[in-house]
Amino acid sequence: MKKTKDFHFKQFSIDGGYTGMPVSTDGVLLGAWIDLENAQSLLDIGTGTGLLSLMCAQRSPRLSIQAIDIDQHATMAAKNNFSRSQWRAKLTLHHGDILNYDFTDQFECIICNPPYFNSGEQADNASRALARHTHSLGHQALLRRCQQLLSYDGKASFVLPKVEGEQFIQAAEHQGWSLSRLCHVKSTPNKEVSRLLIELTKLSQPIKLETLTIHANGGYSNDFTALTKVFYLKM
Repeated sequence: MKKTKDFHFKQFSIDGGYTGMPVSTDGVLLGAWIDLENAQSLLDIGTGTGLLSLMCAQRSPRLSIQAIDIDQHATMAAKNNFSRSQWRAKLTLHHGDILNYDFTDQFECIICNPPYFNSGEQADNASRALARHTHSLGHQALLRRCQQLLSYDGKASFVLPKVEGEQFIQAAEHQGWSLSRLCHVKSTPNKEVSRLLIELTKLSQPIKLETLTIHANGGYSNDFTALTKVFYLKM
């Protein structure tokens, strides 16, 4: 099995191990975008290398974070990355299936970069297939489990491609979720929206709509730089 590429940020590094899923712009966007204000507990579902947990720990050091992944290669990588970070005392890692893992508490925040391929050929790398295909974690089941694990006034945040994200929102609203925040992400000003950053709550409230363009004028846009500069080395 080929080793996954490592990645270095300003305050921590990611050893990719053999997870099959390298650091992605999607993940960085979600970790930088999630609303952590006043939150004291967070659950990272499908943590992979632990990227989202580490980003949230950097942003809010008081946050108590639990992370879970069903894939053993992922939990090995995350364990390594957590142990080397300055926030290791705040990070707890579980190896198991989110759909039946017995958590004792609810969480004020849930963060997840979920699988999104519903059909088509699966990756040769079993770990990559687990992370990318919904056969391992269907969106309906994920949403139901998040309802159980999220506190009554908590927030659950996700990133998905546009089409899958729209379907995810429809499924969520059908289950009684409220869409509280939505960011349309474009790679350049002239491109169509390619990604959705989604925040769901149990409590009904007005929707906050946002847009974000990643590249502009031959480089990163001002908005993208402002959102991610505390993480990326070259910003």
